Amino acid sequence: MTAGTAIVTGAGSGIGRAIAERLAAEGYRVLVADLRGEAAEAVARAIGPAAVPCAGDVSDEAEVARIVSTAEAAFGPVTHLVNNAGFVHQARFIDLTPADWDRMIAVHLRGSFLCTRAVLTGMLARGAGVIVNMASQLGQIGGIELVHYSAAKAGIIGMTRALAREVSARGVRVNAVAPGPVNTPLVASLSEEWRRAKAAELPLGRFGEPDEIALAVAFLCSPAAALFVGQTLGPNSGDVML
Repeated sequence: MTAGTAIVTGAGSGIGRAIAERLAAEGYRVLVADLRGEAAEAVARAIGPAAVPCAGDVSDEAEVARIVSTAEAAFGPVTHLVNNAGFVHQARFIDLTPADWDRMIAVHLRGSFLCTRAVLTGMLARGAGVIVNMASQLGQIGGIELVHYSAAKAGIIGMTRALAREVSARGVRVNAVAPGPVNTPLVASLSEEWRRAKAAELPLGRFGEPDEIALAVAFLCSPAAALFVGQTLGPNSGDVML
């Protein structure tokens, strides 16, 4: 008996890959979704029979439907969704274009909305399901030269809380994880100056690792997190203390 069927978006590298690997190790069957098909295939191949890949853009409704149908065809009803897909773009607010803003919101916030909507009807019909949204500590405190990213992540936290109030009594648990900076290709794309300044601010004195974030997600996916409703866990090296 498996732990369930999980879709992990943005699972071709970094935190998403670590989450897919962790969930597979804990007995889940995993749909590895990523914008880059070759990356999704590589991760699924490394995991083995418990994983299948699917290329897709989470901001596109038709592609989200294909991701979900691929998971269902391979493993049956989706019991767990991890909305992890995202990217980062660094710029001063005054230099942001409407296209920069729209793409950031489309991938992070619209993508989380579309993926959640695509699986939620089935979860509610079965009276069970788990949704974990990937936020960021910058959605709680903001980040210099990352206004659009911070706004998108703050939106995810708000969506998590509101949806949890709406569906938790019907058996679907919704929570979020808000990591601090993590040693991933995404964070490595930020300027060295930004990374040096941020590291100096952290009480722990170091960035996190993808596996450490995956452990938090796996906990929220598990029955051990039964009392966690609308929460935002903060594996953030002490950048935010609540």
